[in-house]
Amino acid sequence: MDNVYQEGRQFATSYILPHTEMTDLESRFPKESFQELGAQGFLKLLVPEEYGGQGKGLVEHTEAVLAFAETCSTTALCYMMHNVALMCILTHGSDELKKQIFTDVVENGKFLALAYSEIGTGTHFYNPEIRADLNGEYTTFNGVKSMVTSATHASYYLVLAPSVEEGKINNWALPIEAEGLSFDMSEWNGLGMRGNSSCPMRLENVTLDSSYRIGAEGSGAQQVFEVVAPFFIAGLGAVYSGVSMHLFEITSQYAVDRKYPDGSSLSNIETVQIHIGDIYKSAAAAKAFVLDAARAGANGDADGLAKILGARIVASESAIECGRLAMRIGGGKAYNKALPTERLLRDAYAGQVMAPSVDVLNVWLGKALTGQPIP
Repeated sequence: MDNVYQEGRQFATSYILPHTEMTDLESRFPKESFQELGAQGFLKLLVPEEYGGQGKGLVEHTEAVLAFAETCSTTALCYMMHNVALMCILTHGSDELKKQIFTDVVENGKFLALAYSEIGTGTHFYNPEIRADLNGEYTTFNGVKSMVTSATHASYYLVLAPSVEEGKINNWALPIEAEGLSFDMSEWNGLGMRGNSSCPMRLENVTLDSSYRIGAEGSGAQQVFEVVAPFFIAGLGAVYSGVSMHLFEITSQYAVDRKYPDGSSLSNIETVQIHIGDIYKSAAAAKAFVLDAARAGANGDADGLAKILGARIVASESAIECGRLAMRIGGGKAYNKALPTERLLRDAYAGQVMAPSVDVLNVWLGKALTGQPIP
């Protein structure tokens, strides 16, 4: 893939757009789109070339997520989490685990998900409360993960659990076939991002050998802040800047197409022109910030982390503001769901609460800018 963003846009038009409306309306995971993501090579974007993948990195990850989000934010978010999980396997997984999972992704179209959040810790997902009892080479897990995106559809779920080393955590790759693993599908009823299938996952005496642990004992926190954080936070920035761009495209086209009896259009009204200009400025600025942050992170720039944190905050807040203005322009048609504006506004509101939440990220940004440790 030479131009991931453009190829992603073309893919989205053919294989994501036909399912976008029903993904929200029926709260249905976009499984058809994910089948094509595998067939067209996007699921292996970050898999190294020696394993049959594309061998791409943070910039291409961000571009692909952005391209998909400009058509369907649910698909983009679920895809983003797959990539984040892959990066943990790539950077810390054993050769055995890499071969198993990369082969499943490349040859079988399997994908991954994150199962980090818990009810008790909320947005501070890096402080797991589930139990992990060690018995020789085996570890047995008990507990509940609260909002597992792509639940029942992904083939592997990354789970944070306590380490035997006091105060440390481990990152595990749980296969969906693991005995004792189940999902409470009836518990998901999202305001937005309704196709995410983000329901609780129950672990009842789920037992795995150490080959499914990602990295050395107690290295989970290192993975969270060195690998998960940049790819996840930049990815969320891409999702919500994509929502903003989607809102601009829909709203500007509607304003041109909406005709009055005298032949003039909604776009001839000066107030509407101002609102459209504001949506465009906000969306374009968020998109540019996110892409610049991804490049800075990939290059290892000194301000790379600060840019990634700032871009995610700006993108999340931009999406809500763009949605607010788009609803004004859409008027009764938007309110009555004749336009997708209302759906995108609901999707946008997820951005401020999705872990790490905007409130947490603002604190982290201040720490990053003043040389203090995070968290």
